[in-house]
Amino acid sequence: MNMQKSAVMAPPPPRTIQEMKLPVVMMRDIMIKTMFRKNVTMVSEMAKAICLPLQVTQELVDLSREQRLLEATGTLNANSGNEMGYQLTDLGKNRALDALAQSEYFGPMPVPLEVYREQVKRQSVRNMQITRARLEAAMGHLVLPPELIGNLGPAVTAGRSILMYGPPGNGKSSISNGIRDALGDKIYVPRAIEYAGQVITVYDPIVHSAAIEEEQDPTSLRRVTRFDTRYVKCERPTVITGGELTLDMLDLVYNPTARTYQAPLQLKSTGGIFIVDDLGRQSEPPQALVNRWIVPLEENKDILALQSGEKFEVPFDTLVVFSTNFHPNEIFDQAALRRIFFKIKIDGPNQEIFLKIFAMVAKKRNIKLDEASLIHLLKTKYPTIDNTFANYQPIFLIDQMIAICDFEGIPHQMRPDLVDRAWANMFVADETIVR
Repeated sequence: MNMQKSAVMAPPPPRTIQEMKLPVVMMRDIMIKTMFRKNVTMVSEMAKAICLPLQVTQELVDLSREQRLLEATGTLNANSGNEMGYQLTDLGKNRALDALAQSEYFGPMPVPLEVYREQVKRQSVRNMQITRARLEAAMGHLVLPPELIGNLGPAVTAGRSILMYGPPGNGKSSISNGIRDALGDKIYVPRAIEYAGQVITVYDPIVHSAAIEEEQDPTSLRRVTRFDTRYVKCERPTVITGGELTLDMLDLVYNPTARTYQAPLQLKSTGGIFIVDDLGRQSEPPQALVNRWIVPLEENKDILALQSGEKFEVPFDTLVVFSTNFHPNEIFDQAALRRIFFKIKIDGPNQEIFLKIFAMVAKKRNIKLDEASLIHLLKTKYPTIDNTFANYQPIFLIDQMIAICDFEGIPHQMRPDLVDRAWANMFVADETIVR
């Protein structure tokens, strides 16, 4: 894997209609549908609405005028900067309605799939170089044994699939989020892509966190578009799923009313991380979920299908992290395990790390450590559960004691009797409930 020495190369804005590599009729129809739906009249407004440079938008306007779909209305007003206005002719309105009947999509011009593939290569998650220092910084809010960082580092740097397993409550989800934070840089996510004349929306503000745009100098005589605005500059995406994940969520989502498609979760996570949390809690068998990922994990491509049944390949450039409380041998066969490149066990902390976590949480909660309470906890309580420590327990116990103090109207503090009351809420005894 090559070290990423500079920022991801931005997709350059197209300069001509020919550079768009989209059917001209499709581009024209999207523009006139946008004019019809958004009531835009000036080329500058159209360019912003369809996310194209002015000169390319002007080409589409000129083409539409030649076909008598648009007509010039003259300079609109003083605030327009003497910019020419345009409106749809009756023929243009009819064409817009016909085009909307075929597809309701309007707005940002889609990026052809073949063009998007090249951008995926330029910003591949596998081009990242995650150093130990970078990963430790991303995990700085966690107390982890050094050997765990040593195991995670090569897995993240390789950009290959990871299975984290171990008893619940020991930070597998938090570690997954730390891996996400280690990715760090920005990529370019298309608002929509095109394949075989079909539009597939990709950018999703729920999944994608748009970067704050740098303001251009308002006194500049020439405002330059730094990249193709059909893309949104974003943090590397993170998709997190849990027990709700089903196989159909990994397929294209077709909207029969709008006659457009929405990208599945793994395509939205391209260039980032896809976290499958609580594997084994889904309605689908874990084996079935992993079987669905076999081709993507091995060949770095996924296969999707249109409503017509036509299948096509899309890039699969995602760091997949599976997290489970089950032992891998309980939920996978050996063939499936071979396809998951890294298997990392996340154990509970030893007493030393447990006490470090306890002290860190107490400091954050602004509650003073009490030696007698800690001795009581370690000598009286933990022997009852075979000294089995878990990372979640310090937060649970301290928050319980804070809640008790608030109820009793006393300052936040740690005492052996409060430890007993907090401990009583951490476990449920096996008992028969009479109904």
